[in-house]
Parts: sequence; C-alpha cells; structure tokens
Amino acid sequence: MQRNQLLLIGLGVAAVIALFAFGRISPKVHDHDHAATGMAMPQGNAAKPADFKDILLKAKERVPAEKLGEISRLENAVVRGDVQTQQLNAYRQLYLIWDGLNELPIAAHYAGEAAKLENSGKNLTFAANLFLDHLSHTQDPAVQLWEVSSAIDLLDRAIALEPGNDTLKLRKGALLVDYTGEPMKGIGLLREVAEKNPDFLDAQLTLANFSIKSGQFDKAIERMDKVLERTPDEPKALFLKAVAHQSQGENDKAVELLRQCRKLIKDPALAAEIDGYIKSIK
Repeated sequence: MQRNQLLLIGLGVAAVIALFAFGRISPKVHDHDHAATGMAMPQGNAAKPADFKDILLKAKERVPAEKLGEISRLENAVVRGDVQTQQLNAYRQLYLIWDGLNELPIAAHYAGEAAKLENSGKNLTFAANLFLDHLSHTQDPAVQLWEVSSAIDLLDRAIALEPGNDTLKLRKGALLVDYTGEPMKGIGLLREVAEKNPDFLDAQLTLANFSIKSGQFDKAIERMDKVLERTPDEPKALFLKAVAHQSQGENDKAVELLRQCRKLIKDPALAAEIDGYIKSIK
C-alpha cells in the first residue's frame, strides 16, 4: 500500500484500519460518547488556504545561497522559443531541486505544474499523491488547506482524463469529507463509487470508517457485514467491525471479532498489536 492511501481512511478512529493497510499504528480504545450526529471536521477548517507565493518565500529563507541562484534562474527560464517545453523542463528541474532540499510541499507544487502542462493522468496523480504524502505532517491549517485544494485540483484533472478510475474518486471524496466544508459532497462521491463497485474494499472501509467517526456505529457494522458476506476472511473488515462494536460498549463482541482477525494475521508485530488491543478492552 502507498503511504498516501492513509488519506482514504481518514483520521482519528481510522487509525485502526491503518494497522493493517498502512503500518503499525496502535489502535485507540474509544469512549462511548454517541452524541455526535455529523462529521467531525478538523480544527482550522475556518482558515483560508495559504498563498503559494508566501509559502515559497518562507521556504527560500531555508535554502543555501548557492541553490537560490539556480532556483532563480529556473523561475525566469522561459523567455522565448518553445515556451511550453522550456516551462515544462524548468518545472521538472525545480521539482527535483526542492525535493532534494526536502521541501516537499514546494516540490509537489512544481510537480503539479509540470503535470498540468503534460496533461498526463499518471503524472497528475503522482503530484496529487505528493501533497497527500505530506498532508499529515503539516501543522499550519492554512498550508494544509492549500495542500488539500492543490490535491483536489490535480485529482479533478486526473479524473477528467480517467473518468472510470474509482481510486481517484475515492481519494477526492475522503479529502472533501475530512478537510473541507463539503463533507456530504464527499460522502456522495464515496457512495457513488461503493454502489457502482460493491467489491471495492477501500470504498467500503472508508464509508464504514466515516460512519464510526460520526457516531453511526450500526451503519458501519451493517456495511462490514455485507463485506464479510462476500469475503468472510477479510481481516480489515473484521477489525473495523470490532471497533464499531467496541465503540458501542459491546466489548465481548469486539474481542470475538478481534480474535478471528488475529488468526488471519501472519505478521508477528501486527498480531502483537492486536493482542494488545484485546487486552486493553477486556
């Protein structure tokens, strides 16, 4: 699994799914506050997206002097001739420089600008994924919203080129739910994908996860039951169903499901984390 796919599952409660799909993240023991009736939006959602020029200026303050001259030359590279080709080459080189400087949001921007000129679904997706890779590391809400807006723009362009690519729609839907003021638009897109392809596991997991995050535990259980009817030995579905039951205070059911899940896990480290989760709720 790619790291950016963590975004498909969301934050908070969603970390339990990441235990299987995206790395060894210890699951939380959830409280039983069922008061939430809508999606919990991340803090800072009232902020406006940062301006790229401001982000770039701050990043340049951290750049060694010898690199600033090269960056400036590339920024002003397009003068005459085949402008688009020159601009494309400049964007590609700027991406490489900023990536080498470990300034990932700036690198992602230039990868995105190059991908727009190429109009390549593959490269647009690559650039969007760069933003998604960095998103969870961003502390500034305004910069985070700029990254989200940039990623959605790139995903929209990729979807226009590949309208049948449900993975791209899934990523966009998850971003809309978790990071924008349009959660229901995102849910609608996710449902469209899940209904069109009931066997698309990531879509089913994502929707079940958002049901848990909004306190709709029965809906999450129902969705995972349908997955398990088709694939009874799907550990992610067993795990998420366990979390939904445990979130309702039904610890015995959760433990039973976790034990079923535990038997399907071959990775000793993951199995140990499940054992720890079971002990924490018994």
